[in-house]
Amino acid sequence: MTPLVSVIMGSTSDLPVMEKACQFLNDLQIPFEVNALSAHRTPDAVEAFAKGAQARGIKVIIAAAGMAAALPGVVAASTTLPVIGVPIKGMLDGLDALLSIVQMPPGIPVATVGVNGALNAAVLATEMLALTNEDVAQRLAEYKSTLGRKIEKANRELSEVKYAFKTN
Repeated sequence: MTPLVSVIMGSTSDLPVMEKACQFLNDLQIPFEVNALSAHRTPDAVEAFAKGAQARGIKVIIAAAGMAAALPGVVAASTTLPVIGVPIKGMLDGLDALLSIVQMPPGIPVATVGVNGALNAAVLATEMLALTNEDVAQRLAEYKSTLGRKIEKANRELSEVKYAFKTN
């Protein structure tokens, strides 16, 4: 299998957050790879990865980083592929990482999801792939249809909760 999505993170300590992205991609049968790359500790490897990703068949890169959160921006500077940044909660509840990722200079965009928003990053990557892949589009539509069912189920459960002054 050739991976379509690359999930990268500054260190394996980010894996507990990024597992949600990996699980979603796996559930929707989207081939992906997972690597640890550090913009500060392995800058040459990050640049080589970003410059070679498209030739390897990668269509979207999800890059997670905490604190200074340089990884998504450094990757975006070296590729024309879409990069989705996932700020990882750290010292300032992830605000430091969020601001680092979202404040990119003109011409070097990084789509950014919320702090620890790995699942949304995977959904966004899947939406990008679905533009040109009908099978992925169908699986994504099926997933999205389950979101409404979860709320409907929650409302049925809430209707069973009793309070003296509850009117529904």
